[in-house]
Amino acid sequence: MKTPAPRETILSLFRQTPDGFVSGERISDELGVSRTAVWKHIRNLRQAGYQIEAIPSRGYQLQQSPDVLMPEAIQSGLECQLVGSRIISLDEADSTNLQACRLGDEGADDGLVVIADRQRSGKGRMGRRWESPGGVNLYASILLRPPVLPFEAPKLTFLSAVAVCRAIKNCTGLQPTVKWPNDILLNEAKVAGLLNEMSSETDQVHYVVLGIGVNLNMRAEQFPDDLRYPATSLAIATGKVVSRLGFTRSLLQELDALYQLYLEEGSAPVFTAWTELCDLTGKRVQVDCNNLLIEGTMVGLGDDGALLVRTSAGKIESIYAGDVRPV
Repeated sequence: MKTPAPRETILSLFRQTPDGFVSGERISDELGVSRTAVWKHIRNLRQAGYQIEAIPSRGYQLQQSPDVLMPEAIQSGLECQLVGSRIISLDEADSTNLQACRLGDEGADDGLVVIADRQRSGKGRMGRRWESPGGVNLYASILLRPPVLPFEAPKLTFLSAVAVCRAIKNCTGLQPTVKWPNDILLNEAKVAGLLNEMSSETDQVHYVVLGIGVNLNMRAEQFPDDLRYPATSLAIATGKVVSRLGFTRSLLQELDALYQLYLEEGSAPVFTAWTELCDLTGKRVQVDCNNLLIEGTMVGLGDDGALLVRTSAGKIESIYAGDVRPV
């Protein structure tokens, strides 16, 4: 088992103490280091944004924690069987998906989560850029090794979408909707996007990376002017700052529960949950499939996750890639 980092151990001691006081001697004993080394670890925590007071004869007291996505803070109280068993948190990354794929190629375990405070080259669908400023949003990638054939793996996109919607409702009370195949909307504006990537052979999935970007506390002026689709954030929608830490915990727990359901019962219950979140079912839509426009009534999802559209001629079209919009 991986030995906890000193920072993780100290924060755990604070959480375990009812009055919040932990003596320097206890920290020294737990870490097996000198009191001078304890002071250095406390100083590092303060520099990271933790408000820690030293009270004579009582020890150290944690008075306030920053809203930063440190692994030990996320994992505190996290109730997951698999997802989040290991969490890597980066100040900056090219892309959390790229980092997770590299680690997947190196043999990283099932359930790994990679989080970045900001991304230099955030990735969206079809090579589009995902704006990723620091300190305000969630950029995460989850590595899974599902025991399924490659054609089954794209169905996990719907699992991600349902998990994000449930986390948003848990944390804000708002009920988002889903837009096929991988957008999450609030009042017709995009609040989150998904990008799944896979490494596989013909008959074997090596791993799937679920990339998730959620606009939590992004301000209106932080969105670029050339967006293809209206965007929003949870803070804009609610008028309140949303805890990144609380949202991340909720999302990982929802992902874990849905993934266990998927492994036990297949994709059907996930598709049902997704369809209930889609407000275009039964309505007229137009789908742009590489400049080929298909218009008709959205019927729902096929067993393989394809978008089903009934044309005016009565034919059911199965669509696997494209942008859908209401008519």
